[in-house]
Amino acid sequence: MANISLFIGGIRPLPESGRPTGMYKQPANGPLELGPEGFVGDQQADRRVHGGPDKAVHLYPAAHYARLAGRFPAAASQLVIGSMGENLSTAELDERDVRLGDIWRLGTARLQLCQPRNPCWKIDERYGCEGMAEFIAHERLTGWYWRVLTPGTVSPGDALELEHSDPLAFTLAEAMLLWQAHRPQLADLERLAASPGIADHWRQKIATRIDWLCKNTGQTPPPVVAFHVKPENP
Repeated sequence: MANISLFIGGIRPLPESGRPTGMYKQPANGPLELGPEGFVGDQQADRRVHGGPDKAVHLYPAAHYARLAGRFPAAASQLVIGSMGENLSTAELDERDVRLGDIWRLGTARLQLCQPRNPCWKIDERYGCEGMAEFIAHERLTGWYWRVLTPGTVSPGDALELEHSDPLAFTLAEAMLLWQAHRPQLADLERLAASPGIADHWRQKIATRIDWLCKNTGQTPPPVVAFHVKPENP
């Protein structure tokens, strides 16, 4: 069981570029309905890379904030739970404690862990710290996304309760380490791609990488880009 804090928010402009973001969230002050695409009343600005059934709910481990504050002291006062744009925060879980495909209960809803978050350049602008998103990706301090298996109602003070976990499944930490490895074993990547519950988009990216590695055995593979860089145009 893990106690959580609950956050939702609308769309606001970033402080420099003015580009829209859904990162600015506030603590929920009452029960929220949770559907297949997320909490009612919560919004995402760029639906190409945020939101949707396989990114319906984002959890960010509370312990990561201290690590980020140590690396980016100028932003320490801003690095508080909820500020990374997460819907859920907990001090009791991180990427080492959960596995791909895990099913958890929260309120009357049921959630399945399906992929890590790919941090975005908007994190850098939100905190005024160049390189924070890249650091989060490199150190795998990403948190994760859930899909909603059973819609329901979630209230502040509800706790996450584990319903099902396959002890042979990759922990999220293991999965990210394997995904970012320079030239991982193909059998391991194939097992990762076959993980029950894994997000389809991530599965497809893994399959594409497997195909490249099979066809280019003597070449240096391109690095995995684990964060979204700032586009030149909005």
